[in-house]
Amino acid sequence: MAHFFIDETLTALSAGDLVTLAGAEGRHAATVSRLRAGERVTLGNGRGLTASVVVSDVTKDSLVFAVAEVHEVSVPAHAFVLAQALAKTDRDERAVEAAVELGVDAIIPFAAARSVSRWDAAKESKGRARWQSIAREASKQSLRAWVPQVRDMAKSNDLIALPATRLVVLDASGVSPHDVDWAVTPTDEKHQTVFVVGPEGGFSAEERKAFVAADADFVRLGSNVLRTSTAGPVALAIASALSGRWA
Repeated sequence: MAHFFIDETLTALSAGDLVTLAGAEGRHAATVSRLRAGERVTLGNGRGLTASVVVSDVTKDSLVFAVAEVHEVSVPAHAFVLAQALAKTDRDERAVEAAVELGVDAIIPFAAARSVSRWDAAKESKGRARWQSIAREASKQSLRAWVPQVRDMAKSNDLIALPATRLVVLDASGVSPHDVDWAVTPTDEKHQTVFVVGPEGGFSAEERKAFVAADADFVRLGSNVLRTSTAGPVALAIASALSGRWA
């Protein structure tokens, strides 16, 4: 079933409502997806509101939907966050896309000491916008109710200073994920787990020392060395399965 996003400021829908999808999203639905009257799709505002709708009218640039069912999805009480190191070519972007499909709740661009790619103020604004666009499209593809937000760029000391955070550093020196307690309870004082992925050259000695001092968990993902574009999504999948998020 196709999924389209409506204005995120729309916070309420009821069965029987008529909703118009216009703009770029409407044109895409009408001319690329070629939706026709009677077809059923889902609409969402990217902020937890989703609706099963039926196409009632189609024009060149917009569609009108009749709302059949409405669902509200709460934001997870405990967030899984990807701190993805800036990487050359499009490897960091591929990591963002896959992580969103696998259920990540937020993304932090990580300016690691050994990152080849560097963002100055202008590049950060453009880079975050690019990552947010990728997150939005990946959310549509995977029918997600919430679009993960791309947060401000951070260095290792910024990650360590995050409040109520459990840091999981993905590194070949770590323990097996099966040796980590992934259980999360509603009373857990640490309300987010941040998976820290290094760049192509790995973490610097200073970063490792700082993460150790911060009581971060070092976790390895098997006997093979994974690319920076692969490690985060793999860790998210394993942790989601072992913690019960995918139950």
